[in-house]
Amino acid sequence: MLQFKLHAGAYQSTSKALAMALVLLLSACASKVTHRAPVEDRNSNSARSSANPSPQDTAKSMAGSENAGKPGYYTVKPGDTLLRIALESGQGHRDIARWNALENPNKIEVGQVLRVVAPVGEEAVVAKPVASSKVTSTPLQSQTQSAAKTEPAPAAAAAPAVVPEPQAKLGEDEVSFAWPAKGTVVGAFDESKNRKGVDIGGAAGDPVLAAAEGKVVYAGAGLRGYGNLIILKHNNTYLTAYAHNQSLLVKEDQTVKKGQKIAEMGNSDADSVKLHFEVRKLGKPVDPAQYLPAR
Repeated sequence: MLQFKLHAGAYQSTSKALAMALVLLLSACASKVTHRAPVEDRNSNSARSSANPSPQDTAKSMAGSENAGKPGYYTVKPGDTLLRIALESGQGHRDIARWNALENPNKIEVGQVLRVVAPVGEEAVVAKPVASSKVTSTPLQSQTQSAAKTEPAPAAAAAPAVVPEPQAKLGEDEVSFAWPAKGTVVGAFDESKNRKGVDIGGAAGDPVLAAAEGKVVYAGAGLRGYGNLIILKHNNTYLTAYAHNQSLLVKEDQTVKKGQKIAEMGNSDADSVKLHFEVRKLGKPVDPAQYLPAR
């Protein structure tokens, strides 16, 4: 009997030891699971990197980035607006929006590459009036008379063939400009001081005239520093700009004639009543005094 009790006691001690060992083993496993790196940390790091991509990643993902630096394309910089890009490239802002299929022309992104020249095959030149030449038409002669006549017609009698001017020569177009207002020049062009045109003084309401025939590519007050502004496109080479007006009398896409009243002089976004007049050749400001007739 005593021997049985001893065996029972030893069995109980062994069971307790095994139970304690099992508890320690489970605790060790639980401790390892608790200290494992959570998965969401890796996900959050990935989310942070995608929310703040590097400039290199942005340039790679930006539509049209393959054209960056190519002639006829412009990479958007901080502070740019589509209107200013259009003025600096000598184009209409609506044309640039169409060429680039911009859903919202008021929303462009830094690094975005925009086409700023017309695609091949698109005629972007403002049509200029052609001097009409009277061509006399004569009835066709009978087949007998035509067959009997063997001598060729004189060269003077043949109507000259109308050949479209090649796109490469459009930049050579010249325009005959007239003064856009009657006042005196109160501010001269000075490229070194960033004076991109001439200022012509006058009184509020004085007429502002189109310096040459052209198409209105902008009429509004969306360009800072210019107030109520009109931009005319004369051909693929020349634009003219008329700023600080009191009122605008033309709308975008309207064709105007040389000397037509397009606005009234004012002081919008200016310290005095004046017309700020610019001539831009291929988008670059040039001295209007070199293109206007002497007074």
